[in-house]
Amino acid sequence: MNAPVLEIDDLTVDFHMPEGVGCAVDHLSLTVENGETIGLVGESGCGKSMTALSILGLIPQPFGKVRFGSIRYAGENLLTAHSERLRRIRGSEIAMIFQEPMTSLNPVLTIGRQVAEPLMEHKGLNKTDAYAEALAWLEHVKLPAAREQLSQYPHQLSGGMRQRVMIAMAMVCRPRLLIADEPTTALDVTIQSQILSLMMGLKEELGMGILLITHDLGVVAQMARRVVVMYAGQVMEEADVEILFEQPFHPYTQGLMQSIPRGLKDDRGRKIRLNEIPGNVLPITEKVGGCKFSTRCPSVFETCINHHPSLKTISGGHRVRCWLLDDPDRRR
Repeated sequence: MNAPVLEIDDLTVDFHMPEGVGCAVDHLSLTVENGETIGLVGESGCGKSMTALSILGLIPQPFGKVRFGSIRYAGENLLTAHSERLRRIRGSEIAMIFQEPMTSLNPVLTIGRQVAEPLMEHKGLNKTDAYAEALAWLEHVKLPAAREQLSQYPHQLSGGMRQRVMIAMAMVCRPRLLIADEPTTALDVTIQSQILSLMMGLKEELGMGILLITHDLGVVAQMARRVVVMYAGQVMEEADVEILFEQPFHPYTQGLMQSIPRGLKDDRGRKIRLNEIPGNVLPITEKVGGCKFSTRCPSVFETCINHHPSLKTISGGHRVRCWLLDDPDRRR
């Protein structure tokens, strides 16, 4: 049996800052099988992007450090791999689409150069062949007037066009794993739908696994098979997408679900106010003796404040980190 394309086990990432040591990723474990799409969701600051950067060996230095854990790509532990091996994997076998293409694309290099460069670096293609392949991929991701865009610079393209360029750059080497970090955040609804459909089509074509990082549960419902809900560096809940949307257990997951804009109106035709989770994600340097969500949880009780919950299995692949599992009478 083939190893999963990605296995993260007990990953813990610390940051050393003037105000103290903070834990950005706290004992995180997740698995992405070949050809599977996993949604990693949560608010800004919960550790999603830091998890992605850990996979690629791009944790900001010298402040960030992996304290312990393992990250296995096709069975190989990337945390112990030589820097040259990581460089060969990064962009070739594991690719990433960053959340803001305008800051991720090089402003002084043409589009053609940036899409062709991975092919010259990782596949050994000469410039002529690399540019021909780059053009083919830009056409494949349906970039308008793709040939003309080869000589353009990022600032000359719209946001949707730049995002298509980012997808082409990620796909040119046909990776086994794609990390998509908020790939549609800055796009309007129509372009977002086109980008997501494009990504799913390429996933089926290449048979790759996708780790989809987002705060948008609508995107998760459209793309993912399983969902991992993350808060303050920890996994709070994990389940198949249908189960998570039909039976969310953790109060944090329920809060995220209730915060989805639905355009509902009351019996007088007035728009119903969007629900929100009160408070903010705790600073990573703040130490908490109990559940990290206890300061914002509507179902909090004494045990939550004083004792740290572990991740427990409800049934099958549905796991939850919550003391309500042991005290069902308190459930809302």
